[in-house]
Amino acid sequence: MSTLMAGAMSVVLYSAHVSFPAEIKGLNYWAAGLVSLACGAFLFSLRHSVFNETLVLLSANSALVWGVGLAMIGTRKFYGLAPAWWLFHLVWLLAMLGVGYWLLIQPVFAARVAVFSFLVSIFYINQILVVWRHGERHFSTIFFGSLLLFQTLVVLTRGILALLFGGVQVDLTAVGPFQSIYLAAGQFMVLLLAVGFKAVTTRRLQAILERRSTLDPLTQVLNRRGFADIYAKEHALMRRESTAMTMLSIDLDYFKKINDCYGHATGDRVLVDVAQVIGRALRVSDHVARFGGEEFIVLLPVTGVDWARDIAERILAAVREPGRGDLPAYTVSIGIACQTSSDEDLDAILMRADEALYRAKERGRDCIEIAPTPAQPLKAIKA
Repeated sequence: MSTLMAGAMSVVLYSAHVSFPAEIKGLNYWAAGLVSLACGAFLFSLRHSVFNETLVLLSANSALVWGVGLAMIGTRKFYGLAPAWWLFHLVWLLAMLGVGYWLLIQPVFAARVAVFSFLVSIFYINQILVVWRHGERHFSTIFFGSLLLFQTLVVLTRGILALLFGGVQVDLTAVGPFQSIYLAAGQFMVLLLAVGFKAVTTRRLQAILERRSTLDPLTQVLNRRGFADIYAKEHALMRRESTAMTMLSIDLDYFKKINDCYGHATGDRVLVDVAQVIGRALRVSDHVARFGGEEFIVLLPVTGVDWARDIAERILAAVREPGRGDLPAYTVSIGIACQTSSDEDLDAILMRADEALYRAKERGRDCIEIAPTPAQPLKAIKA
């Protein structure tokens, strides 16, 4: 049963590895680990066959250590940590030396079980620490961490029983309460641990897809959809608190000439640079989005015109600064529109900001224009 479950889940995890985004790492190591566990279980079934029993047992134990170790490597890579191959090889070497000694030189079954159990538990403990320190506070992470903890306790319990009561209590071919519990846990935990890891990777996939749906892929700032969601939240806060907020419409000057003279690759780098310059000039509470082409929109919550103009001037000054690598010099034009009435919607304030931007273009570019405010401010704002 364990062999079949491990083999089936290895196919599932490897299929996920092939189809999931490259940002999600570790699935291939988990798939390889499950294959190794299946091989270990299969080799144990051959220990009384025509093959050399000692060689089969050593190979089976080695495959089981590899299986759990590869799962540890996969978990570490998933959370962006170094794979710790040194730990993998050290535990494997110690396991082979211990199992080999108590199998070839001084055959004691209980000692082999204890050595194997305590060493393999190191892999599980390492994963528990990784999940605890780096895991997202989400049900999938709690589920996966709980499974790892339960499996660690089961493995350690078997090792302790082997030390205290000898091989009779931990011989899985015998009949007894612990043997039944261990075999049941072993069969289901192979499946559940793989399901648990698949759950945290699926949660990561969901977060990546959500982020991609709201971010511009080139500049990594908000896109139209993400900006609309943010605006809706800030608009609701504005209505509730009776405050104002301001929009900046920012457009690169003569961007077509940059593309024509330097190529679209350089043009893309300029767009990325503009997004970074704007982001550095903003506060934590502010939001920037790319609305396609060379146009960027900035939302300044709880901000009046005066402070918005100061931010716009900081952006202009930062863009004018020389010395940003081999990028060509460029400037931007900025239109400012302040929303003081919660009855005004997103399209209306964007239109006013764009009209101010067009006036800045007509004035010769590289400057700021402020749109007239259609309503009285709700209350004075100071950033």
